[in-house]
Amino acid sequence: MNAVTGAVGAGRSLFKVRRYPAGGPMPTEVAAPKPQWRLAARAFGKDRMAVVSLVVLLLVALAAIFAPLLTPYSPIAGDPVDRLAGVGTEGHLLGLDGQGRDIWTRLLYGGRNSLTVAVVPVLVVFPLALMIGLFAGFKRSRAGEVLMRVLDVLFAFPLVLLAIALSAVLGAGLGNVMLAIGITLIPYMARVAYTATVQESSKDYVEAARAYGANPLLLMFRELMPNVVVQLLVYATTLCGLMIVVASGLSFLGVGVIPPTPDWGIMTADGKNVLLEGIYHVATIPGLLILVVSLAFNLIGDGIRDALDPRKQTS
Repeated sequence: MNAVTGAVGAGRSLFKVRRYPAGGPMPTEVAAPKPQWRLAARAFGKDRMAVVSLVVLLLVALAAIFAPLLTPYSPIAGDPVDRLAGVGTEGHLLGLDGQGRDIWTRLLYGGRNSLTVAVVPVLVVFPLALMIGLFAGFKRSRAGEVLMRVLDVLFAFPLVLLAIALSAVLGAGLGNVMLAIGITLIPYMARVAYTATVQESSKDYVEAARAYGANPLLLMFRELMPNVVVQLLVYATTLCGLMIVVASGLSFLGVGVIPPTPDWGIMTADGKNVLLEGIYHVATIPGLLILVVSLAFNLIGDGIRDALDPRKQTS
């Protein structure tokens, strides 16, 4: 008969396994499986598009943070003499807008508002939606069902229309836009967490924990929550890309960030007024940046999803 004993040291990635065959003891050392996060990181690194998107997103975020070091101009003050100067104008790499403001400068400072409006509401709503989904999906109580039905009322409205309506009621401004987007996201993220909880609750590892007599709270937070978080994280990452577009759209319509505060949506709206004059760079440049950043978030979300797939980790 074989007897196997193992000892795992705290914080170590290797453990010793001693095997004793019938013919006599034969101690051997076997490397432990690599931690899950290392396997996921390696799988993510194999996705070139996701890695490039992450680099692009980091560069955009760093450029927005260190904007004062990357431009000598003010994002608000303009030069009416050189207004609408084209790309490549001396001293103004990306040209000037209709009020003579440097477009490169406004892109840098506008990134602070655009990225904040897109990312902060998702981060704030994430734990709330996670708790709602876990409670309603695991307990299956009447209170949980009522809560999900209330959220379904908001879920019935198209996301963009609901965001516009809430922004119009709350009024323009950075804080109100984030609040409107946050309220809009709750039913969507909670529904994903709820669906993931219901699916995970029926799996064998949960049934085994129940049979073992695990405490319901321990079962919910120790067994279910890590798997639900993974699915919600992937969805939240792609939502950040969508919220870049939504937030810019709200500013474009005049119910978002208040001018002359730099914002990519406001810059695009300013540029549409001169399109008929054959001046395209004012609207095209911020529009392309919105597209690139939104696409980067989506590709990163796809990369995270694939990296957390066990089949991708072993390939």
